[in-house]
Amino acid sequence: MKSNILFVFLLISSLSSLSQETVQEDNSMKGQFDKIYRISTTYQTYKVIGKDRFQKLKENVLDSLIKSKKTISEKESLLRTERANIQKLNTDLTKTKLDLDTALQKENSISLLGIQLNKVTYNLILWFIIISLGLALSFFVFKFSRSNILTNKAQDNLKDVEQEFENHKKKAIEREQKLRRQLQDEINKQRNS
Repeated sequence: MKSNILFVFLLISSLSSLSQETVQEDNSMKGQFDKIYRISTTYQTYKVIGKDRFQKLKENVLDSLIKSKKTISEKESLLRTERANIQKLNTDLTKTKLDLDTALQKENSISLLGIQLNKVTYNLILWFIIISLGLALSFFVFKFSRSNILTNKAQDNLKDVEQEFENHKKKAIEREQKLRRQLQDEINKQRNS
């Protein structure tokens, strides 16, 4: 019974050591070359490698090279794509900067009769025009009110003159009628006498 237990114990320990060797086995290219060197036999100063192991190593190396070339190709493709994206983004950035400069220039200037003017210059021109128009309006209002006063005075004088003329005309008509009566009376006296 002891021998059976001892046998089982040895079997378990050998399996665990065997499983540890497979777990610790390095599957990289260097690891595979080291393993083939380790397990190959020596003939004089040369190492002898079995054909099947050599073929397996060759397949692994070629597979690794193909994978590496594919990875390099993918990385180069990705790099070209990213460079194209960077170029496009730089172009977009340049265009955006130009648009921003144009927008800032438009914001800080105003178009007056097709001429771009700075806002300060535009405000000065605008206030100059407003003040000039205000002064001109004040001048014309003053002139109008003065003319209006003179016109009203002239109209009042005209009414007074017309009134006097009417009075004079009535008096002249009355005098003329009086003179005609006197003349008629004299003519009648002369006829009767």
